[in-house]
Amino acid sequence: MATPSIKLDLNPAAQYVLRLADTALILGQRLSEWCGHAPVLEEDIALANIALDLIGQARALLTRAGQLEGRGHDEDQLAFLRDERDYRNVTLVELPNGPSRPGDFAFTVLRNAMMATWFRLLWERLRDSSDAELAGIAGKALKEARYHQQHSADWVVRLGDGTEESARRLRAALDALWRFTPELFDGDAVDAAAAASGLGPRWDALREPWLAQMRELFDEAGLHMPADSAFRSTGKHGVHSEHMGYILADLQFLQRAYPGGAW
Repeated sequence: MATPSIKLDLNPAAQYVLRLADTALILGQRLSEWCGHAPVLEEDIALANIALDLIGQARALLTRAGQLEGRGHDEDQLAFLRDERDYRNVTLVELPNGPSRPGDFAFTVLRNAMMATWFRLLWERLRDSSDAELAGIAGKALKEARYHQQHSADWVVRLGDGTEESARRLRAALDALWRFTPELFDGDAVDAAAAASGLGPRWDALREPWLAQMRELFDEAGLHMPADSAFRSTGKHGVHSEHMGYILADLQFLQRAYPGGAW
């Protein structure tokens, strides 16, 4: 019999941390799909290592979210035993790596650049969190985010300034990704509570510095900043795209089929 899902009782602090944890977890899961399939061996290793960094960040954050929730849920239960509506990652990270499997490299590195820049800005502010545990996680994660940002940005510039085909793919990736980026900066009551308590910044406070860094990268890569879109994705509120269920089927299978399994 499959393991039943856990039930959550999230206060604003736990939900704030869980949004970060799930965003790192699902992006790490997506990047892991490149293992053995990247264009060159060096990038196969690089993408796998970035995925491991993100999953490591997710583990620490899930543990802290469980502590803040106060119901005894550990990192494994939170990672593997929730229903889809209980995941709080932004929709951008659950999108497939591109229009074909295992994915489009331009799509992957551009999303990595967007997310690494966002994470870096967030980690910089979270080092001053009133929660000492979260501040410690941020201090370590910031070093990793700096590398992720540099690695992905270098590739974005190389592809934008490369062949006609690489530039075309990069433009197509930007068109596909951009409408999902506003969710990274939509503030709500959870953000307001975190800012008021000193736990962390409101996400909307990251918008202008993120746009400034994206604009600088796009200029160097020969990309044009797209216009704002009225579309708003809602993954951080638990309402996901059609892709999320497939991710969770892969992510959760072993724990669901073999409850409490250990190596």
